[in-house]
Amino acid sequence: MPLQKKRWESMAKGLVLGALFTSFLLLLYSYAVPPLQASLATTSPETAAPCSPAPVEPQAATPANGSAGGCQPRRDIVFMKTHKTASSTLLNILFRFGQKHGLKFAFPNGRNDFDYPAFFARSLVQDYQPGACFNIICNHMRFHYDEVRGLVPPNATFITVLRDPARLFESSFHYFGPVVPLTWKLSGRDKLAEFLQDPGRYYDPNGYNAHYLRNLLFFDLGYDSGLDPGSPRVEEHILEVERRFHLVLLQEYFDESLVLLKDLLCWELEDVLYFKLNARRDSAVPRSLGQAIKLPLALFLPVSFDHLFLGSKE
Repeated sequence: MPLQKKRWESMAKGLVLGALFTSFLLLLYSYAVPPLQASLATTSPETAAPCSPAPVEPQAATPANGSAGGCQPRRDIVFMKTHKTASSTLLNILFRFGQKHGLKFAFPNGRNDFDYPAFFARSLVQDYQPGACFNIICNHMRFHYDEVRGLVPPNATFITVLRDPARLFESSFHYFGPVVPLTWKLSGRDKLAEFLQDPGRYYDPNGYNAHYLRNLLFFDLGYDSGLDPGSPRVEEHILEVERRFHLVLLQEYFDESLVLLKDLLCWELEDVLYFKLNARRDSAVPRSLGQAIKLPLALFLPVSFDHLFLGSKE
């Protein structure tokens, strides 16, 4: 009996040591993974789809006031789905519209995103064949305009959603923080406040999954999220977003954004009705906290679209 007990104890110790060793290897792997490169990944050249002869900037879409006004509903749509911006709600609206009208979606091949955080490539589309053409692209990706442009007709409508930087960071921090290794050091009850006291201690711009905690929307849109806010490239990229997207919705004005979207796409009101999906309980971000977030992490993109959007509402 004592011999059998010793065997069980030996096996238990072996299992514990094995589990600890496996955990150590996983942690080591998370640090060993090469950091994401800001430069665009090289993709093999492919013949552009017949429905989109050349990767050009989109033509300005003519807003409509409903199908009763004589316009035709737009059915070719690229939705650049950003993170933590109520984008899942809009995704559901597009799924519903596409199913209703029998539209062709470009879905990821075997996962729920297009190999994010890698750049989007046509080869990531399920059952993709050169020359394939789709009506709607709407799953998470890191945007690559030329690759996306080649999958949709020339008159496709490009849309995306942005959010106030402070609120976005607060939401991203709580949601993605557990997958950013350096934040594991945070031990206090208010981890966000502790992080903001000394961001350099808990944030490595070249670290694993670092993009989740700095300029996430800029990263999603395909740009270098580590750019200095004073760099002229920041303004160039923002202007490029304005040119490429027919409508930039704002999460803070989501209902108003949907009205603009309905008019732009010449849809019916029932097409944009929704139930909230994946929504957290509202979390007030104090003004002081908003400033504390913006200063150390240099969050800059969505603010530039506030005046454009508010002008569109009038």
